[in-house]
Amino acid sequence: MNKQSFLYRAYDLYADGFRSMTLGKKLWAVIIIKLVIIFAVLKFFFFPDFLSTHTEKGGEADYVATKTLNIKD
Repeated sequence: MNKQSFLYRAYDLYADGFRSMTLGKKLWAVIIIKLVIIFAVLKFFFFPDFLSTHTEKGGEADYVATKTLNIKD
């Protein structure tokens, strides 16, 4: 890749910035851990697989189609 291209310069900027971080690395670790907790762990508690409990395998589209047609504005 050409060293004058935008993508190379953008990558070099971020790579150099992350390389010279001290406190920032710990903060990024905290952010990543929080995201894993939010998206992976809490998903199981607050967003159960509703369609698998109410339909048979392969009938999800029909179930959604019939339920959305019954919604009144």
